[in-house]
Amino acid sequence: MRGGAFIGRARIGLFLVVIVPLTLALIPVQWLALRLRSPFAARLPMVYHRIAARLIGLKIRVSGQALAKGPRLFLSNHSSWLDIIALGSVMPLSFVARADVADWPVFGLFAKLQRTVFVDRTRKMATKQARDTLAGRLQQNEAIVLFAEGTTSDGNRVLEFRSALIGAVAQVDPAHAVLLQPASIGYTRIQGIPMGRQHRPLVAWYGDLDFTPHFKEFVRRGVVDVTVTFGTAVPYDRNTDRKSAARSIEDTVRDLTAGALRDRKTEMRMAA
Repeated sequence: MRGGAFIGRARIGLFLVVIVPLTLALIPVQWLALRLRSPFAARLPMVYHRIAARLIGLKIRVSGQALAKGPRLFLSNHSSWLDIIALGSVMPLSFVARADVADWPVFGLFAKLQRTVFVDRTRKMATKQARDTLAGRLQQNEAIVLFAEGTTSDGNRVLEFRSALIGAVAQVDPAHAVLLQPASIGYTRIQGIPMGRQHRPLVAWYGDLDFTPHFKEFVRRGVVDVTVTFGTAVPYDRNTDRKSAARSIEDTVRDLTAGALRDRKTEMRMAA
């Protein structure tokens, strides 16, 4: 027990020793890249997420092929703060988040530096403004992730997808063909052993759970495998019924997640 506790503290210490100075060094670099509208601003967060994943013991596997160009909106399930690192490690992209995330200490700054689209779901006008912003960003051929459940789950299931923000795609100029792609995140193993329901609280962060104890416990426990799966992309235009599209992709993400949690023998590749 003492040895395990020592190793756990050592993992946390190593993470802090590396990530704190790295973060302080990269924040002004990312800020400047954004100001200059440099393509580097899209890639730097991906590099940062990959470093963070290695330091905290998150082993990322990718199944399927993510869309690499053009305006694309990824619709994903959501169970943890780890989802940001898992998806952010795969490719340059931005996220859609609740408006209050912008005011969170540290993480609010990180979200802004990754050009997160913030939305206040409690106000209809604010939601409309978020749709306008999202449509404008997609029209610039950006890759954006929408956690379509609108909240985090316990990691054992996929909640109903909300369709309001998906409607933003219909506002994009028809000259820019937008694709919706299902994206599934499933945490499958801990230290090489299949992760059952009893271990899911190690990764799932939902409800009123405090971040710091959850983070410490995760890092202490060692390597966790996560499978990011991309489904078949579907086109979306002004004639598409957003609710039907949301239900269809929700079903796909649910099937992909269930498959990952059952640890199917699918062809996968490690995130570079």
